[in-house]
Amino acid sequence: MRYIDEFRDPSSIKRQLKEINKQAEKLPSPVYLMEVCGTHTMAIGRFGIRQALPKNIKLISGPGCPVCVTPDSYIDKAIYLSHLKDVIITTFGDMVKVPGSSSSLEKEKSEGRDIRIVYSPLEALAIAEESPHKNNIFLGVGFETTTPAVALTIKKADEEGIKNFYVLSGHKLIPPAMKTLMEDKEVRIDGFICPGHVSAITGSKPYIAISEKYNVPSVITGFEPYDILEGILILTEKIVRGEYKDVVIQYKRVVKPEGNQKARKVMKDVFEVVDAEWRGIGVIKKSGLKIRKRYEGFDAESHFPVKVKEKRKRCGCICGDILKGKRQPTDCKMFGTICTPESPLGPCMVSSEGTCAAFYKYGG
Repeated sequence: MRYIDEFRDPSSIKRQLKEINKQAEKLPSPVYLMEVCGTHTMAIGRFGIRQALPKNIKLISGPGCPVCVTPDSYIDKAIYLSHLKDVIITTFGDMVKVPGSSSSLEKEKSEGRDIRIVYSPLEALAIAEESPHKNNIFLGVGFETTTPAVALTIKKADEEGIKNFYVLSGHKLIPPAMKTLMEDKEVRIDGFICPGHVSAITGSKPYIAISEKYNVPSVITGFEPYDILEGILILTEKIVRGEYKDVVIQYKRVVKPEGNQKARKVMKDVFEVVDAEWRGIGVIKKSGLKIRKRYEGFDAESHFPVKVKEKRKRCGCICGDILKGKRQPTDCKMFGTICTPESPLGPCMVSSEGTCAAFYKYGG
């Protein structure tokens, strides 16, 4: 393992930028590269990568933030459950400010609902053990990175006979969303910067089918400036050479082609693939995860039937188009004025990995 300073060395970064500029001169037209990871989005903003690139290489952000793509209906269900007697809602911190149709978990907490922030699903399970006379409902939101930990927690609850722990599954899978974007004629994507953390679980195989079907190269990168710039250079070189059907692992110190097979197995044991709604995008086939019948006793939706009314949608927020890479946060008339991290109106400003939050903090 190399030290982190090597990936932030100014001389190495300058060399990368010089090579990128050479390749950019060979491009017949601007290219659009989409990062599909909120951590990449924040790193690109933090290190000023977007501003350092030649003008004909455009970086666009995709639906890489799990909090941002969580739909109103999921938040509405969580709020409904928080109103039930003897219920504790446990959740990761980013979720509390996400707006539902008419409220948020933060607002409900201020009005007395028992909503607690945890840092892992095992912490939520411990709370359930400490409060045997209350039902603990954990909000399971995340991509392939966090899902194995939730699956292991459900298995642990089953093994230990903990009967008051439940999960409201909002887990989603990244590759189906990438396919949906490629089929949207209004979205232009010439290359993908694939998520490093997700790919540590999935490996590179899921992206190969996308590259082959849609003629779009992909690279899996790390999160340091050298990583991201090397990934951009790889994609640019491939576009110049016309090599589209390929997936390169730049993040070799973490990601293996086969991924983490044990993590995928535990996911498959506990969850089954279903269609899922993505905020701003709609229903994507086979992009969500539901708790299998074997572990149905831990499924919050099965134990607490919830029906939420369809509410009026908020006007003015363009998070949907931002999540698709169609528009930038600065295109939104509310960005940085009435919508800020302190008073967010849309999920892309709420999450610490949201595109609007990144643009607000670091500039576009």
